Amino acid sequence: MNILIVDDDREIVDSIAIFLSAKNYTVFKAYNGIDALDILSEKEVHLMILDIMMPKLDGIKTLMKLRESRNIPVILLSAKSEDADKILGLAAGADDYVTKPFNPSELVARVKSQLRRYTTLGSIGKQNGELVISGLCINTENKTVKVDGEDVRLTPIEYKILELLARNRSRVFSVEEIYRNVWNEENVVGDNTIAVHVRHIREKIEINPKEPKYLKVVWGIGYKID
Repeated sequence: MNILIVDDDREIVDSIAIFLSAKNYTVFKAYNGIDALDILSEKEVHLMILDIMMPKLDGIKTLMKLRESRNIPVILLSAKSEDADKILGLAAGADDYVTKPFNPSELVARVKSQLRRYTTLGSIGKQNGELVISGLCINTENKTVKVDGEDVRLTPIEYKILELLARNRSRVFSVEEIYRNVWNEENVVGDNTIAVHVRHIREKIEINPKEPKYLKVVWGIGYKID
């Protein structure tokens, strides 16, 4: 597995690299967001450890740029521990958040956990144009949905929301991101509009919409398929 470490503090990068290399991971290093994106375009990277505060291009902007085309796990590093910063990072598409100073062994454990979800639990079965997540089956060619073998009828907007979340399993999408991807517009229609569509999807794909198996809300951040 290949891991990209991005931090403007070279000592931190080298320290993390030592621990990850000892676990037989291949490590790439970058010291700002621009160099990180260059490496991502040239190398196969399976996970990125990304500092938030960096010159040239900060971690949040780097992450948002990455999420335009890639869905690899991203663990954010930050000296800030405020909830607002964590929410900002997770809303931008991060999978985990570690506050400096951190225990290297804990970081390695988080790396293992994210890679395990990405390669096994977090991966989506793809068969003949289908996205398969447990009993949920989405046919991306004919735009149909089945749950436990039973057909589910969704509106076009409901289908687009479901497919977006299913293609990016475990990633939390904010209301703004859902609107941008589904409606292809920048202006947000409002939290309530997305919430109504999500409620209708749940009513159609969940056995108990109040205790959803698939489509979940992350309070204060957004929605995900898990």
